[in-house]
Amino acid sequence: MASRWSLSWRERPAEEAALLNPAFCGELIARATKDYQRLRGNAFPLPLSFVVLPLILHAPTLAALPGRADTTFATWSAENEALLADLPERTLRLRPISREALLFLAQHSALTLGADGLRTGEKPLKLAAKPAASTRDVDDIRRAAALLGRWFANQGAPVQILQTMGVTP
Repeated sequence: MASRWSLSWRERPAEEAALLNPAFCGELIARATKDYQRLRGNAFPLPLSFVVLPLILHAPTLAALPGRADTTFATWSAENEALLADLPERTLRLRPISREALLFLAQHSALTLGADGLRTGEKPLKLAAKPAASTRDVDDIRRAAALLGRWFANQGAPVQILQTMGVTP
């Protein structure tokens, strides 16, 4: 029996195909990468790219994210422990989608992957442009992706970030 992720896009449920398509998910990871790289001056750690989608595509977690990147990460994680309890499982479930998005970005030279992590590629996505047709929910998700990049840039080592959220690197 085929995995749901090995189905062609035409065979996937329409809602799933629309929300979890590689272009959109790749845009979200690219937004986090861009803001992380801008603030930190370093590549975005690859392991952190796998928690971007599980954090911002889960409506309750998205709603609980802070409004500012200078919010204390450990305090926020402790206050939102119940939301983060299933983050490891969500991360595993969305791992194929994250991989597909990363592959999409690499194939289009929007991101490059090096030993130190992800960097904006030769043909970066035009992230400042606001799409002509968008919804408030999608705009909130896009803003949250950039926020995660800035927030992660203000934290310690990636392993500490992941462990604080209960995800094993």
